[in-house]
Amino acid sequence: MAAPISPHTQVFAPLKNDLILRAARGQRTERVPVWIMRQAGRYLPEYMEAKGKTKFFATCKNPELVCELTLQPIRRYSLDAAIIFSDILVLPVALGLTVANDPGEGPVFADPISKPEDVKRLNPNFDIVAELGYVYEAITLTRVKLEGKVPLFGFSGAPWTLMKFMIENVSAGPNPHKARKFLVEHPDAGHELLGILKDAVVKHLVQQIKAGAQIVQVFDSFAGELGPGIFSKFELPVLRSIAREVKEQLKELNLDPVPMIVFAKDAHFAIEDLSQSGYDVVGLDWCVQPLHARKLAGSHVTLQGNLDPVMMFATKDEIKKAVKDMLTKFGTQHYIANLGHGVLKETDPDHVGVFIDAVHSYSEDMNAIS
Repeated sequence: MAAPISPHTQVFAPLKNDLILRAARGQRTERVPVWIMRQAGRYLPEYMEAKGKTKFFATCKNPELVCELTLQPIRRYSLDAAIIFSDILVLPVALGLTVANDPGEGPVFADPISKPEDVKRLNPNFDIVAELGYVYEAITLTRVKLEGKVPLFGFSGAPWTLMKFMIENVSAGPNPHKARKFLVEHPDAGHELLGILKDAVVKHLVQQIKAGAQIVQVFDSFAGELGPGIFSKFELPVLRSIAREVKEQLKELNLDPVPMIVFAKDAHFAIEDLSQSGYDVVGLDWCVQPLHARKLAGSHVTLQGNLDPVMMFATKDEIKKAVKDMLTKFGTQHYIANLGHGVLKETDPDHVGVFIDAVHSYSEDMNAIS
């Protein structure tokens, strides 16, 4: 049996397109880089063919299949980054929760967190390589297969978003108050759980970077539910700690820092705080005005976003017009183009191509006259 591919036995190809890394670091780019959240997914016919009837978590644990799914949109489109195909819920499983179903097929966890004592069931000292080695092997394999064409994203869910899944079993039918009530009724246990998740996220991101990820994003998909007060008290401190501790650990390992993005959906009240939280990029959903976001974030941080995903159902001319308007408002520097959330599964793949190509062509034209 062949030994698994590891970063210690690989010399990765030189990077041919570093636009997204330069944009994330605030360096000048000749065009706006673009990638799409959930760009490897069910809207692509080749995804459905390759995945077949393989269950979702089983797919995530198959490095060769993960690599193929990650590369599919890179073959189809002129994207400026790949993002490893995985899921945020691999971390709660690694911490000790038992999988009941794949996401979307019923309650995800057989043993969700429901009371403070349940936090003690988790194993914060889990062996992350033993539990999640399949993710890191897939990242290294994908870096090799990319041959330097574009950078590779790693990612993790944010502590609050993971906590919400662990308490509410979101796929079973969300109860948008249960996890927030936990924080208010059991603040000590809430802080403890978020701290355990923060440590796990840091370890997971560092391992992904060691394996070959060149940029990482922290997804806080339910951040807006917390509101300013609870977000500032519970979640913002752990988000700050993630950015700081990842960078500290990379330094201790003599590894170069990589750009870090925080995407806190619906947390428009926190744009200013997030821009000062240690991340290089603040991702925006489609419900925030670009000019307002830039005013709040300041010029020192790169912004990412934020076209409404449903615009992919508009005509091709309307998509181009929306892209042009978006670029005019964000500008072409300190900016990464994206949708304001993941691409929807019913999306026409050709319309995604129109979006990507429009970002490149319009931004090149804008830079030529600036």
